[in-house]
Amino acid sequence: MTDRRSTEDLIRDMASFPPPARFDAAAALGGMAVLMLAGLGLYFAGFGLRADLVSAWNHLPVQAKTVLPVLLSGSALWIALQSARPGGRLVLWPIAVPVLLALAMVLQRFAIAEGDLLAEAMGRTALACLGSIALISALPLAAGIHFFRRTAPTRPVLTGALLGLGVGAGVAAGYALHCSEDSPLFFVAWYGLAITGVAGAGAWLGHRYLRW
Repeated sequence: MTDRRSTEDLIRDMASFPPPARFDAAAALGGMAVLMLAGLGLYFAGFGLRADLVSAWNHLPVQAKTVLPVLLSGSALWIALQSARPGGRLVLWPIAVPVLLALAMVLQRFAIAEGDLLAEAMGRTALACLGSIALISALPLAAGIHFFRRTAPTRPVLTGALLGLGVGAGVAAGYALHCSEDSPLFFVAWYGLAITGVAGAGAWLGHRYLRW
């Protein structure tokens, strides 16, 4: 009788627990976007947009270093939502599209082979680029992990990495409006490294906080 009462008490206690908070995809992505925009806004308030942004926007590399990260961010966050649903089939190829386009720009620059390519790749602001993207990404990534704890991802490391990829790429797209380094050798290398670092942080956070 004691065991039966204990089991019944346990069931009754479990039934009295409040239901888990429902995951709202729009609220999660919206919250992350607001934090990204807020971080970028503070950055622009302190360091400004590039002075020649309007005239420079006519050049393909300037457009690409914003548009390609936007495409990468949108693809990664969309796939992150799919990965948060147990049993869902993941389609990863959309991530490859902006990556391949960026690599094509690098190959095209090598094909021209004019000027000091190493100096172009190293640039003048590599450390500022890495630090800025990583710092601005920290809060929206943490918020994304918090929101996605309400989901049930069967691949928490992948989900975390996708969140980091989406956040890092989104922040890089905004940072590009400040950055005056327009060589594909620079922005593919250093933006790519910064985005990969944020994705790695997301993978670690996913492993730690998104597991069932």
